[in-house]
Amino acid sequence: MSITTPSPSKTRPRTAKFTLVSAVALGLIGGPVALAAPADASTHLRGCTVDPLKPTDRSHWVDFRIKVDCRDNKTVQIRQLRYEDERGRRHDDFLGGSTFRESFNHRHDSSTVHSYDRVQDRRGPEKVYQLVSFRVRVGNHWSDWTRWEKSQVATLWR
Repeated sequence: MSITTPSPSKTRPRTAKFTLVSAVALGLIGGPVALAAPADASTHLRGCTVDPLKPTDRSHWVDFRIKVDCRDNKTVQIRQLRYEDERGRRHDDFLGGSTFRESFNHRHDSSTVHSYDRVQDRRGPEKVYQLVSFRVRVGNHWSDWTRWEKSQVATLWR
C-alpha cells in the first residue's frame, strides 16, 4: 500500500484560493463583530431594564444605586463592580463587587437596589462609578449576561 501526497508542482485554481481567503477573512472579521454587539447588548433584556445610577454620597459611604424595572414574572440577577476613578493612572482602584437577585411577580414593577461602599478618606475630590451586567430568568431558563454598562462618574468632596 502506498500513500500518495500531492506534488508540489500542482496548485489550486485561482477561484479556490479566492474563496478560501474570503471565507477566512469573513470569519476573522465577522466573528468578533458578532460577539461584540449581540442583539440584546443594552440595558433592556427580555422585558427587563437595569440601569446603573450615578453614585451618591452618604457621609463616609457611597450609595451605588441600581434601578431595576421588569414586567411579568421574571427574576433578574445583577453583577456589580465598584471603582474609584484614578485619572492619570493606568488602573482605577477596585472598591468591591456584589451580586443581587430581584424577583418580580407583578405585571409591571420596579425597584432600586442600594449597594453601599466606603471610599478612602483623602483630601480633595474623589470620583467613583460602577459597572453593571445582568441576566434574566424566564421560567427555568436564564439568558446570557448583558455587556457591562458604566454609570455616570460622581465627584465626592471630602
